[in-house]
Amino acid sequence: MTDAIFTVPHPVNEPVWNYAPGSPEKIALKKALAEAKSKQKEVPMFIGGERVFSESKIAMRPPHERAHLLGHYSKGNADHVQAAIKAALKAKPAWEAMPWQERAAIFLRAADLLTGPYRAKMSAATMLCQSKNAFQAEIDCICELADFWRYNAYFMQEIYKQQPNSVRNTWNRTDWRPLEGFVFALTPFNFTAIAGNLPTAPAMLGNVTVWKPAEAQIYSASVIMEILEEAGLPAGVINLVYVDGPTIGDVVFRHPDFAGIHFTGSTGVFQRMWKTIGENIAIYKSYPRIVGETGGKDFVMVHNSADPKAVAVALGRGAFEYQGQKCSAASRAYIPKSLWKKVKEYLLADLKSMKMGTTEDFRNFINAVIDEKAFDKIAAYIAAAKKSDKVKIIAGGNYDKSKGFFIEPTVLETDDPMYVTMCEEIFGPVLTIHVYDDKKYAQTLDILNATSIYALTGAIFANDRAALALADDKLRHAAGNYYINDKPTGAVVGQQPFGGGRASGTNDKAGSMLNMYRWLSPRTIKENFVPPVDYRYPFLREE
Repeated sequence: MTDAIFTVPHPVNEPVWNYAPGSPEKIALKKALAEAKSKQKEVPMFIGGERVFSESKIAMRPPHERAHLLGHYSKGNADHVQAAIKAALKAKPAWEAMPWQERAAIFLRAADLLTGPYRAKMSAATMLCQSKNAFQAEIDCICELADFWRYNAYFMQEIYKQQPNSVRNTWNRTDWRPLEGFVFALTPFNFTAIAGNLPTAPAMLGNVTVWKPAEAQIYSASVIMEILEEAGLPAGVINLVYVDGPTIGDVVFRHPDFAGIHFTGSTGVFQRMWKTIGENIAIYKSYPRIVGETGGKDFVMVHNSADPKAVAVALGRGAFEYQGQKCSAASRAYIPKSLWKKVKEYLLADLKSMKMGTTEDFRNFINAVIDEKAFDKIAAYIAAAKKSDKVKIIAGGNYDKSKGFFIEPTVLETDDPMYVTMCEEIFGPVLTIHVYDDKKYAQTLDILNATSIYALTGAIFANDRAALALADDKLRHAAGNYYINDKPTGAVVGQQPFGGGRASGTNDKAGSMLNMYRWLSPRTIKENFVPPVDYRYPFLREE
């Protein structure tokens, strides 16, 4: 036992390595990629500190090289979910009672393990199983995940420091308790950092979690668990299971100790879960916390005072990095006629120079989309565009899944701001551009704001401050993350807390203190040092 008030190291965003030719990090990463591909990995579930294998083995293959077998994961069933919940609840009393600085130390150590000895291994896993190039993997599974762990430890400290005022003879205190029960973390394929943050943010605060990752992210999820175990995470605090959605939902949402869900995924899934939770509300010991970030139909709005080259670069990066498979990816743009010729020229030149292929070839900017289901969905939008008289394809438009799920960066141009690809989330490398009359800037802002059910990210490009002010006013609720003269992707933990409103989620801002509050249940404590010994108040006395 110690008598001291501890402070965690002040967090600093993890520097991004550049993987230049001949650099030590590039050599190490290529070695890790070769090693991962040289052997097949058997990936177990992690339940109660045990590695659990099942008889059902599911193959894992790179989206960009379907002929190669990375290994197999053990698929679970309802019994494994029950075991995970049981293990979590068993671990909860000791974990909740552990001093907060000891919990913090585990995740701070995990961040240093990740950015140190595990750096190449984690990047290789993400590059292979999720088809990310080296830079996209670096900023995701290394820098952002380490930032989550370091900043969340700092946010936890800052929350615990918040205490109420006290008056004479009284000491008022706030006990920042974790939730009663367990938290369910349901994570996506596209960001290893999100997959690592969703179960660990609640856990850091004394909660226990049951974690189901997307199937395509299981390979890298297992590496996260290896890091957490080495960092000293006690058995059962986080339990990783590979079960289909209906099976795990049927068990988790019927359990009386279900305390909350931390989710990133589709709007449809989130809404169905919310409905199920509502229907089962009488079952639970407490009202579950529902925290989710879902879809986006993210925009780039351009005023005629903007720099056309900057706009073109923002569109190329914002729409096509990681094949457009980011919740924040630019998928619709509004460009004035006076700038369109130059923007188009710059954008098409950039697209022409982008190479597409495997992640192991570091010259490739574009890799594969995540799986066949995604490929078929995206290809269907492109095929429909080829037949439509309301839109024309000005770049890309080809796709091939014979060796991997490859879709060219595709740019559509339309005069109809309500064309289907301007409205619906595609989640792939398809950007639709509406060219508008310069005189209709204000009207186009209104159209943009009313077009989509989503409100996740968006960008405005202009050098005219009045135009920026007008957009800021009209688009105030159109995006939870709003960028001025920058692409609508690339939020950094501690700098641009991430989340949106409308159909894009609960806007609880991952990467900020706001998200951490959701996993706490404060208790107010009042201690009276000199309690009264007479019930009579002064007003009862005679004049």
